[in-house]
Order: sequence, then C-alpha cells, then structure tokens
Amino acid sequence: MKSVVFDNSGTLIKRYRAIKNLKTGTICDDVSSIDIVDYDINRALVVLQTDPSKCIINAKPNQTIHHFIKNNNVNFDVSYSAHGIEKDDLLEIMKNDNTRVADIQDTIKAVVKKHYNVQICSGSGFIMNLDKGKVEFTITAGGKIFKEVPAVINELKNRGIKIYVASGDRTRSLEELAKFIHIPKENVCGTADSRRKQEIVRELKKHYNVMMVGNSSNDLLAIEEADVGVLTLQQKEDVPQKVYDVADFVVYNIKEILDIEF
Repeated sequence: MKSVVFDNSGTLIKRYRAIKNLKTGTICDDVSSIDIVDYDINRALVVLQTDPSKCIINAKPNQTIHHFIKNNNVNFDVSYSAHGIEKDDLLEIMKNDNTRVADIQDTIKAVVKKHYNVQICSGSGFIMNLDKGKVEFTITAGGKIFKEVPAVINELKNRGIKIYVASGDRTRSLEELAKFIHIPKENVCGTADSRRKQEIVRELKKHYNVMMVGNSSNDLLAIEEADVGVLTLQQKEDVPQKVYDVADFVVYNIKEILDIEF
C-alpha cells in the first residue's frame, strides 16, 4: 500500500502572494513568508481561518486585527514558527498592537488584481514578532493549480495510491482544492505547521509506504520523515540548502514524481 502526501502552495498550485511590510508600507510579491519567519527566530506566521474575499475584505478597516479576532471570534492557527505558542498566549501578546484590518485588506486587493491567475485563495494572515508583541507583516496568498496536477492525481489514483494534502494554508481553501482534484476532504489537513506535517507522515507510515512532496522549509520535517522525500522546484523560488539536504529527489515539474519508485 502506498500514499503520497502533498504540500499545497508552490507544490500543487502556482502560488501568488502579497506581503505588506508594515515598517515601510510597501507590498511585494517576490518574498517567501517562510523565509521572513526563518530570518528571525521570534516570528510566527498566523493564518486566519476565514474567507478573505467574503469576510476580511468587508470588515471595518480601522479596527485592529486583535479587535477583529476577539470581537468576531475568528479562528486562527500558527502555520509556521520555531515556537509552539498557544493561541491564547498569542492573543495576549498582540493585545497592544495597533495593526489594522486595512493592512490585511491591502494584501487581499493586491491578490485580487491577479484576476485569472488566482483560482484558489489560500488565505490571509500576518507575521508577528512574539518577542516584540508586534505584527510586522500582513499577507494574503492565492494561486492556480499547476496544469499537470489533474493528470498526475488521476495517474496516482489509477495506480491505487492514496492521496493526501498537508498544508499550512487555510483549511477551507484546502477543501476547495480537494474538490478540484477529486479527493475526499477528510484527506486534507489545513494550517499544518512543520511538526504537524511530520506527524501526519509518521501516522500514515503505519499503514503505507509514504512519499512526501513539498517545496519549502515548512515541509522539511515531513520530507525527512517520509519513506521517500521529494523537493519540487516548479514554483521557481529559492529554497534553503537544508531542504535539499533532506530530500531524496529533486524535481522541476510535479509530473516527474510519477517516475519515482517507492
């Protein structure tokens, strides 16, 4: 019995992201949110579990993010961090931060401008410095499924291979992805940080021979844990050497995994 676990953004979908640097006010699309977190050990990437295009974009722009989360009971998860911080502790740390919902809305608008290039909106969130109690960046990400993905998924199914998705993206966006690629929504795990991805692979190894396919530092532990770990570079972004070091295979197109024996 075999299974393949995929990351989402940059692995199954060609990702587009907009990141606002709150210190400078600039919005860029050529920086990795994972790299920003890796740059400072005190940072955490937080994903809001609500639809950016329906909820956040219509929220009052001048309220603080902390107020928006608390007053609307908005669920959120830490997608990537060196610290295992609890949600209540994070809210307490950020209570005096004055970052506004408008700062997230700016990144949503930047992603929406991509129009046809955005098929799935992965979600919105922010990068917080836990030591300073300060939101330093806001972020929205979306993307379009790589054209080869449907054929790859179908071929894996034809081979009797079980397909799972473990990603740091918003849970509902991954349920939308499950519909696109025709896998059960219970086979997707949303807002999974590095340790959670590793746990998923470890659990699956009790029943399957497992291949993990990912594209960033957030996938490192799962790639290392899998029977076969694959780094995909189809997103054409720089990847830290430490991810190369744990991967058994490096591919440049998702269809290349079909040639890997495991």
